[in-house]
Amino acid sequence: MVTPQQYCESLARAHYENFPVASRLLPAAMRPHVAAIYAFARIADDMADEGDLAPSERLAALDAWEARLVAVTGGRPDPGGPHAPVFEAIRQTVRACDLPTTLLTDLISAFRQDVTVRRYATWASLLDYCRRSANPVGRLVLRIAGYRDAALDAASDDVCTALQLTNFWQDLKIDSKKGRLYVPAEVLSACSAREEDLAAASLTPEWRAALEQCARRTRTLFASGRTVCDGVRGRLMWELRATWLGGTRILDKLEDVQYDVFAHRPVLRASDAIGIAWRMLTWRRGPALE
Repeated sequence: MVTPQQYCESLARAHYENFPVASRLLPAAMRPHVAAIYAFARIADDMADEGDLAPSERLAALDAWEARLVAVTGGRPDPGGPHAPVFEAIRQTVRACDLPTTLLTDLISAFRQDVTVRRYATWASLLDYCRRSANPVGRLVLRIAGYRDAALDAASDDVCTALQLTNFWQDLKIDSKKGRLYVPAEVLSACSAREEDLAAASLTPEWRAALEQCARRTRTLFASGRTVCDGVRGRLMWELRATWLGGTRILDKLEDVQYDVFAHRPVLRASDAIGIAWRMLTWRRGPALE
């Protein structure tokens, strides 16, 4: 019989990701809990993106998903529905690791926003979205590992936001076909980049300037969050270094193709693993967390 944890781990392995998800670098005791969080978030994210359903139906599905979460973490029986093993795994993880459920409901609020919001006017509005769509994952991982530290949380937030933004720039072509655009309007205005040019699937100098500006801000976040990789111990340290290096490698690849994501979507390949492993081994610690 498949256990709830095995069910979640199989979901985690079935999805392609740029960055490690409950990988072998993590301590064995952490992996089932991280897989439970991933499975919970992955399914909810898929609900938000279900193109065959009307927005009202997707929002209703997310409401039901949150209601099940509130029930099982509040000590009540799961009201039932698909993916029951995920909620049993989440119940066990929240209890065992003393996780705040607000971090999980923040994720759901971001997925709801995916249904209704397709443009961002400012960096502030985009970063607020990342605060709920990406940052909770890093904080949950830290808590599963036993860390309760404000400085670590802040550094983790910067890295998680940077990873989310990197994915946005990497997937500009894919998202634009779905009618979504994450480059803030204030950046487009400053660079004179026009949305209409995306339909031609050809990168204009204005769009190149916009993506260069976005990548520069993303690198700043990676730099400011780097200390989280040094503020933890053991195998988690190696996991976070691999994740950080994977994210910055994607940015390197964006720069190498001069941000032309229409011609080349940068992804991590097997050939990148050697370079990332070497940089993990030769890693130099940054400034200490205060």
